[in-house]
Amino acid sequence: MNLRSLRPHAGGARSRVREAESVLVEQYGDLVRLAHLVLPASLGRHRRVLVAHALVQRALRRAGTTRTAPAVPSPRGESRAGDSVERRLLAEVLRAALAHGRRPRMWPARFVHPGVLLPRLPLVLGLRLFPRSGGADELALAQRLSAAPPAARAAFLLRTVHGLSLGAVHDLLESADAPDPDAALRTAGLLEESSRRSPAALLASQEFDACALQAGPTDLLRRTRRTRLLLGAAAIGLVTVVTLAVADDGTAHRSDPGTPAAHGLPRPADLVRTSAGLWDNTSRVDFTAWPTRGARVHDQDLLDRALTAWTHPQAHTRRHLAPATTATPPSTAPQLLYAGEVGDREVVLFYDGQRLARYSETRSAARDAELSIARVDDADVTTAAAVTLTPAGGTARYLLAPWVAEAGTRDLLRPDVLARALHVSKDGVTDPVPTLPATAHCDSRPVLQLRSSPRIAEHHAFLLAPLGDLSPVHLTYTPLPGHGTPPARQPREATGPQALTAWAHQACALQPLRGTGVRAVNNWDFAEQDLPDGGGHAVWTCARADTWRGPGDVTVSFRTGGSAPAAPARTVARAHATASCSRFGQHVVAASGWRSPNGHWYALAAGSRAVTSLTVSGDITTTKQSRTLAVPAPHDPHITVRARLATGEGLNGLGTPGS
Repeated sequence: MNLRSLRPHAGGARSRVREAESVLVEQYGDLVRLAHLVLPASLGRHRRVLVAHALVQRALRRAGTTRTAPAVPSPRGESRAGDSVERRLLAEVLRAALAHGRRPRMWPARFVHPGVLLPRLPLVLGLRLFPRSGGADELALAQRLSAAPPAARAAFLLRTVHGLSLGAVHDLLESADAPDPDAALRTAGLLEESSRRSPAALLASQEFDACALQAGPTDLLRRTRRTRLLLGAAAIGLVTVVTLAVADDGTAHRSDPGTPAAHGLPRPADLVRTSAGLWDNTSRVDFTAWPTRGARVHDQDLLDRALTAWTHPQAHTRRHLAPATTATPPSTAPQLLYAGEVGDREVVLFYDGQRLARYSETRSAARDAELSIARVDDADVTTAAAVTLTPAGGTARYLLAPWVAEAGTRDLLRPDVLARALHVSKDGVTDPVPTLPATAHCDSRPVLQLRSSPRIAEHHAFLLAPLGDLSPVHLTYTPLPGHGTPPARQPREATGPQALTAWAHQACALQPLRGTGVRAVNNWDFAEQDLPDGGGHAVWTCARADTWRGPGDVTVSFRTGGSAPAAPARTVARAHATASCSRFGQHVVAASGWRSPNGHWYALAAGSRAVTSLTVSGDITTTKQSRTLAVPAPHDPHITVRARLATGEGLNGLGTPGS
C-alpha cells in the first residue's frame, strides 16, 4: 500500500502510520484469519479470501491515522501502552468484516467502505484461491461456525487464539459496532464447549488459514465460451432483432407456455458438471465435490426428460417426496451427479445445493418414470458418502462418493461376522445389496461399511443403514462414561467391537424409521447397573434419530448381560422433537418396571453422569442418592422418575413409558 495516499497531517501522524504498518505486517496472518472467519460463507471461498485480505490492508488507513485507541482493555499481563496500535487494527478489521456481512446483496462495496475504488486490491485473474482442507475435527468445527452469527465467530476466535479476556472481547465487539456482544460471547462459549479438540489448535490449522492457500484454475471451458460470446454479440443482437420483428408479425414460433423454457427454468445445457479431481482439492467435502459420472451424461434427450420431470411435472411421472421436502423446481441449474443405466432402468441424479433428485425410467418406456426428491442440506463426509440409485425393493444399488476408498456390507445382528467386500464399478456404482426388509420380522439388518480415503480426512470406517430414503442413515455410537469417553462426550463411528455389540441389540429398532427422513442415529450408553435376583448387568441406552429437517426423536431402552447376542433391548421411554441425548440436551433419566428371573417385580431407574439423586413416584415412592435405582414394586408398576443434577437443577424422566 502507498503510504503517501494516507496523507498524514503531521510528522506524528506519519510516525503512527509507520508503526501501524509494522504491526500490521507482523500480525497480518492473524488479522486475515479474523476477517476470513467473520465474513459470510455465501461470498464463496475464492472471493472470501480476497475480501479478507482487502479488508486487512485497508485497515491501515484508519488504524494508522486515528489518534486515540478504542477503549479495549489489554489481555492480562500485557502492558497497555504497547498494544494500542494492534487493538486499533483488530477493531478496524472486525468492524469492516461485520459491515461487509450486513450490507444487502449486490450492494456496492464502496458504500460500505467510502473511498474504495474498484477493482480493489488484491486482484486475482485466472486462478481460484482457497485454504487447504483440514481433518474431520476441523470440518466439524467449520460447520458449527457457519451456523453461528458473525460476531459470535469473532468472539470465539478472539477468546481462543488471541487469548483476550471476556471483558476485552466485549469492549472490542462494542467498538466494532457488533450487535448484542453479550449474546455473541454466550454463543462463543457454547462453541468452545462443543469442540472435541483444543479450539485454538483447530483454528490455527490450515482449514482456517487464509494465507496458506491452494490455487486452481477457473473454468477454462467457460472462459472460452465467454470469449466466443463476446465475439458473437453483434450477430446475436441482429438475430434477436429479426426474431422480435417476426414475432410481432405473428409468424414466429411460440413456446408452449407449459414448457420449462417458457418460464426461464434451467435446461440440460445449463447443468453444472464437476470435474473428477475436485473432491481432493476443496474444503467442502459434500455433494458439491461429487464428479459427474455415468455413461449417459451426454444423452440430451434423457437429461431433458429428467430435468422436465422436476421443473415441469408430468402426469405419467410418479413423485416421491421425503418428509419436509419441497417439490419446488430449482431456481438455478442443478449439479449433474450421475446419468447412466442401472439394471433395467435409466437413472439421472441431480443436486441443487439443498436437495437430491433421482429420476428413473425403464429402458422400454419413458412413461414408466418416477422422481424422488429428498433434503440433504449440510451433508458431510459420511452423510454424503452414498446415494440409493434404485427404487425400493429387496436389493438396492448405490452410487458412492469419490472419497470412499473401501466398501463392504455387514449384518448388524451378527456383530462377530466380518464385513464382506462389495464390488464397485469405475463409475462408483455398487453391486446389488440387500435392503432393510419392509416387514416387521427382524432376522437381518444389512448395512454398508465404508472407509474414507486418507487424502481428505482420517482413514476411518463408518456404517450407513439403508432405510428407504435416497441417502442411507449414518450410524454412530457413544460408549458409557469412563469407557474411553473423552471429557466432552462425542459420538464416534459404530465400527468397533463394543459399538457393534451395542448396535446388535438396537438394530431391530431401525424398522420404524423407514422413509422418515432420518439423517443419523446415535446410540448413547448413558448408565449401567447390577440388577437384583441374579438379573445380570444392565446397560441403559438412549438412541437418538436426527432428521434432515432438524428435530430428533429418542428412544430409551436397556439390555442385560444375560440377553442373547442380538436380542432386542427393552424399550422403556420415547420422546419426539426433543433435544435430549444430543449436545444440546446432555442429561437424561428414565424409569421402568422390570420382572426378575425369580418372578419378582422391581422399579428400575437410571440417569446420566450428572445425576446425583433419583425420586420415583407412582405405584411406589422412594428417593435414592445415586445414578441408578432398583427397589421392589407391585406387579407391572406404573411409575415416573425425577432426578437432581450436580448443578442443583431438576430433571424429569424422558418421554412416556414404552411397551
